Amino acid sequence: MHLARKAFERTLNKSWQNIGMDLIYDVAHNIAKLEKHVIDGKEKTLCVHRKGATRAFPPGHPELPQEYQETGQPVIIPGDMGRNSYLLVGTEKAAETFYSTCHGAGRVKSRTAATKAFDAHKLVKDLEAQGIYVMASSRSTIVEEAPLAYKDVNDVVDVVHNAGISKRVCRMRPVGVVKG
Repeated sequence: MHLARKAFERTLNKSWQNIGMDLIYDVAHNIAKLEKHVIDGKEKTLCVHRKGATRAFPPGHPELPQEYQETGQPVIIPGDMGRNSYLLVGTEKAAETFYSTCHGAGRVKSRTAATKAFDAHKLVKDLEAQGIYVMASSRSTIVEEAPLAYKDVNDVVDVVHNAGISKRVCRMRPVGVVKG
């Protein structure tokens, strides 16, 4: 975020504060944390390992900061370079999953398979035709992250929303992608 702020400051000749580049929300995923959960009617301290997952606490949960007590935990589910990303909120039903939900759509092709299957130049042109601009450190980074290397995030979000684990708030469309 620091480097992105600096780039915008140089380009627009304004401070990041004047541009309004405040941090809205920072999400952790692929972590393990000690948390209290109810198991067979008894509260227990558990080590919850969220690999490919993120927290989805409901409104009023004691581990939520004050600013999210009324709404519930913000849940960011990123899409791939060519499809939507989503903002959801945690729900009480997520207690069934230790207040966890997915962190993304998940791959259908490994990085190696994607590198063999896709052409970086064509991929960039196809994305630009959709109004999505891509900047990456290398061509291999672009093809490793090709949209068709991932499940469709729209389908994945439908599943967690319909299961009640997290509730859809808004869908966002990519316009710029930076891959390091």
